[in-house]
Amino acid sequence: MSHQDTTEVPVADRVVDSRGLRTRIRDLGRFFALPPFLESGRARTTAILQLSLCAVVLVFVVASGVFSFTGDLGIFWIGAIIVLGAGGAAILVPWASVSAWWVITIPLIDIVGITLLRQASPTAGFGTLFFLPVIWLAIFYGLGGYLLGILLIPAIMLSTTLLDDRQSISYFTIALPLMVIVVASISVVLARQMTAQRVLFTRQTRTMARTLRRAQKQEELLAEVLDTIDFGVIRIAADGSTTVANEAHARLQRAARTADTTGSERGASFASDGVTPLARADIPFARAARGEVFDNQIVWFGGEGARRRALSVTARRTRAVDGADSGAVIVSRDVTSELTALRARDSLVSSVSHELRTPLTSIIGYLELAVDDPAVPERARKNLEVAERNAARLLGIVSDILTASSRSEMSADLTISQQDIDIADVVRASGESWEPTASERAIEIEMSGIRPAHAYADPLRIRQVIDNLVSNAVKYNRDGGQVVLTTQSDGLSTVITVRDTGIGLSRDELSRVFERFFRADDTFAGTGLGLSISRELVRAHGGDIAVTSTPGVGTSFSVHLPASADSLDDRDGGDQRASGAAFDGSADPARGRDA
Repeated sequence: MSHQDTTEVPVADRVVDSRGLRTRIRDLGRFFALPPFLESGRARTTAILQLSLCAVVLVFVVASGVFSFTGDLGIFWIGAIIVLGAGGAAILVPWASVSAWWVITIPLIDIVGITLLRQASPTAGFGTLFFLPVIWLAIFYGLGGYLLGILLIPAIMLSTTLLDDRQSISYFTIALPLMVIVVASISVVLARQMTAQRVLFTRQTRTMARTLRRAQKQEELLAEVLDTIDFGVIRIAADGSTTVANEAHARLQRAARTADTTGSERGASFASDGVTPLARADIPFARAARGEVFDNQIVWFGGEGARRRALSVTARRTRAVDGADSGAVIVSRDVTSELTALRARDSLVSSVSHELRTPLTSIIGYLELAVDDPAVPERARKNLEVAERNAARLLGIVSDILTASSRSEMSADLTISQQDIDIADVVRASGESWEPTASERAIEIEMSGIRPAHAYADPLRIRQVIDNLVSNAVKYNRDGGQVVLTTQSDGLSTVITVRDTGIGLSRDELSRVFERFFRADDTFAGTGLGLSISRELVRAHGGDIAVTSTPGVGTSFSVHLPASADSLDDRDGGDQRASGAAFDGSADPARGRDA
């Protein structure tokens, strides 16, 4: 985090900003708002329809002044004034505050005005203006308005034709009323469709409004929840931008940036050991942006001599509905106190164990001298032998603790001397040495599966590993159970399997079985260091240990070793190898959590 700025505005702040944006949009809308008398839909529609008719009449009025009018000019002006007066009423009357049925007076007045215009000059084509009021009636008043229009207007047109001596029955006399009926029919059908669409649109608008309100509430709730936890949580989109970041993430980021307040290494980041510098591309957030997935990566921030901070970072990819990659979610946690406490514990254990080892060695030496002294009575010699065995056991426990301590100066205890050996001899010798102990509980140690298998290993160290595995197989087995030992090799890797029919391990125990000081069952004596030390020894050989277990059925440990020095060199050089899953740890469910 010290190398790139991933601080984003918290979700809650973005919600507040969105509200402010909506307020500004409403203020801008008020600036461009319509006059009060046109705010309702009914008023706007009335004004648009009537003003359209008035515009046409005004054209005729202007034309009558420019060109000679062949009809009755007085009746023409009366009809034009009636239509234009209806236009003024359409604008000035507050139609939103009166009944919708009062609007029908406007098209009825228009029909009167158009009738006068038509009578002023029957051949001028003013009858076509009847289309607008008939459309108005059909759209505004549905079936009732439609029937009124197709009955009233054709009746007026036919009656005026019959009563006026200047007009005669012709095809135009019949065609125009028929066109009025057709236009009215089309208008009422379109009006019904528009009404249905408007109802559907209103429902969809309400649904979308409810969905939007629900989404806003969920966003606010998510912001509140994320801001209450002490884990840093951020979401990175597919394009690398940060879309969500809680307050804990920003707080951890600030702590990491200010971890080193002095010196030239401000903002430096280190691997889990606190010593190995991390390149910019290896920082967890950069890895997550590249699409990598990882668990519990420990990163230290801050240079030497400062109050350093350690973060545990986990990254997971997210998928869209169609399965496409939509980004990543990164969770970070401050583990400085935990790691500091673990290091302090290791340091204390190492110091105490180292101080105990020297006097224990001296005690064992003097006990051996006393046991070998012929002057010591037999009964006293037996008591001394018991004391010697327990002192030796205590020394072994102290040695295990020293070996397991990461800060112990006795790290030379893990020194190995590899050579070409037949691993079958080591495994068989271990099984035979544990047969007396196993027979006390009627446990059978099956060794028929031990086959000659070459391995490049330290026989003493591997014997220590096999003894620990066989000891656990016997200790956690049921009376009358079985321990099966097998060896096999394909020329590149050699596998030693120790399988028992004991109590097995749960999923949680399986994930922690290689942790130091962890014990699955406190019923049996032990330090909880044996498996941890065994895995370190096997890994020092260039191999690894895998474990599978079923509760109530049994547990199986597989030790993978290089078959020869050449196969070990091939692995070190990165060549492809057999049983690769075992050596890269993929077969070990606990290794990924331990690394």
